Amino acid sequence: MTEAVTALPAFPFRVRTPGEALDEYSKLRAEAAVTRVRLPGGHEGWLVLRHAEVRTVLTDLRFSKEAMTRPDAPRLIPVHRGSRSLVNLDPPDHTRLRKLASREFTQRRVETLRPRVEEITAGLVDSMLAAGTTADAVTALALPLPITVICELLGVEPAEQAQFRQWGDKVLTVGGPGADADAAREAAGALMGYLTGLIERKRARPGEDLLTRLLQAQEDGDSLDAEELRTLAMTILIAGYHTTVSAASHLLVHLLEDPARYQSLVDDPELIGTAVEEALRYSQVAGGFGSLRIALEDVELGGVTIRAGEPVIPLINSANRDESVFAEADEVRLDRTDNPHLAFGAGIHFCLGAALARLELRVLLETLVARRVPLALGTPVDELRWHLATAFPRPAELPIQW
Repeated sequence: MTEAVTALPAFPFRVRTPGEALDEYSKLRAEAAVTRVRLPGGHEGWLVLRHAEVRTVLTDLRFSKEAMTRPDAPRLIPVHRGSRSLVNLDPPDHTRLRKLASREFTQRRVETLRPRVEEITAGLVDSMLAAGTTADAVTALALPLPITVICELLGVEPAEQAQFRQWGDKVLTVGGPGADADAAREAAGALMGYLTGLIERKRARPGEDLLTRLLQAQEDGDSLDAEELRTLAMTILIAGYHTTVSAASHLLVHLLEDPARYQSLVDDPELIGTAVEEALRYSQVAGGFGSLRIALEDVELGGVTIRAGEPVIPLINSANRDESVFAEADEVRLDRTDNPHLAFGAGIHFCLGAALARLELRVLLETLVARRVPLALGTPVDELRWHLATAFPRPAELPIQW
């Protein structure tokens, strides 16, 4: 038994770039849809690698997110015991909270934000281009765009946005080079304290922001209490900031590594919609740790029996490279129309902020190509340094030139 446990591959894999993780996924995916791994702390679990099986785990309620918050549950990133975050709840609690919050993130509601997102993006792009002929696209574009949008949505004052971002950066720091678990916990406490005060200010002085609307949200006489509002605001920060920073960074990497690829968008902006979806599929936007769940009962999946109580990790980044679903899965095809990627998940936990993320990415590309500047990477992709001590890996910096 000891030899069998020792022989299991350790997950998360130790890699220097997201590309190395994809190589590991590809090898395992070719062998099986589901494979056993050893998790931090010595737990054994199941890694789910192929598109069909990953989608099953994401949509089948026999795989529980809420069970992951139990004191003895295995985990890959820090999760508060008994967390009431929307991302860690099962029905009926999840259904209730999602119903109260989802109206603020419909496609129609998000489209009303387009003029302001366009204004913010234009300011960032024009400032970058005016400053010279080189820039770090992470600090110039990928970081400030989503944090500015999400702070304005929540009603965070401009003077407080820098501190808000620092807390948010530390909260999702996880095991790896540069990780500091104590700093992450302190930042989470400070951020929750700030959100408590912000909610009270909005309660006393309602504004035109998302937090005020969530305070006022009613559904069949039900509303969000203070703790639910606070954890929902934290969830919105993570979903609306971290994931979009990663998505924007990867989008620019994969478009600019080949100047002809970017030029094709300049020549034909109609490709922007499919280009965004292809970047979401091709990149590592879904994070490097999967979205761990616990099996509530024995389940047959991909030719194996997953026992009740065992951890299951659906690897979206692997599913999005499944050759049985995506033709030329390891190639970037900006005109790909048959693209059932899972970058935003599936089922009841489909990303609440997907429409907002798509809007920001589309507007970013629309703004860049409208300037008709011949952008290119300033450093080869294989020489980029990666910020991996986070649930959503991204380049530490992204030199570009024009």
